Amino acid sequence: MAFLTAEKAPEFTAPAVMPDGKIVEKASLESLRRRYTYLLFYPMDFTFVCPTEILSFNDKLDEFESRECAVVGVSVDSPHTHAAWRRTPVADGGIGEIRFPLVSDMSREIARAYGVLFRESFALRGLFLIDQAGIVRHAVVNDDPLGRSVDEALRILDALRFHDEHGEVCPANWKRGDKGLRPNTTAVIDYLSRYQKR
Repeated sequence: MAFLTAEKAPEFTAPAVMPDGKIVEKASLESLRRRYTYLLFYPMDFTFVCPTEILSFNDKLDEFESRECAVVGVSVDSPHTHAAWRRTPVADGGIGEIRFPLVSDMSREIARAYGVLFRESFALRGLFLIDQAGIVRHAVVNDDPLGRSVDEALRILDALRFHDEHGEVCPANWKRGDKGLRPNTTAVIDYLSRYQKR
């Protein structure tokens, strides 16, 4: 698996189904990005854990967008399968009209570039947070049966935005509204002293 954290995010151009349901033949990572982007790899359409993740990210899409972050899904399915999955009601195993793009990676080149291709078959559950300069700042990869936490994805996004804005680092379990640490020895010792007194 490629180790991409702190490296330039691999660019790609591929077919995608857009939020309005239209298929575009050449969606690029650059065209789909905003200030920040979560690239959400999942194994396949019409499966079991995948729709729970897609729908959970879609349910909180306003929260991502309020933080200037796009969400982009990617799987090895064709764009026509993506479109059919969107047209299928949730009650029948579909995802309905979700509000973020689904990229088709039938060649498996995108999953391979991001190091999440499993046995040349499908993508594992990779989640990559890409900053405004196109650098991967966070990456997590789950095995097929393990769904991801949308709340944790938002927490990490908040931490990155906080760091980018204030230059401070975020200690363990940091959440929005908490103080950060100045990256120096005195601040860390002070933080650890307070931590031990809890």
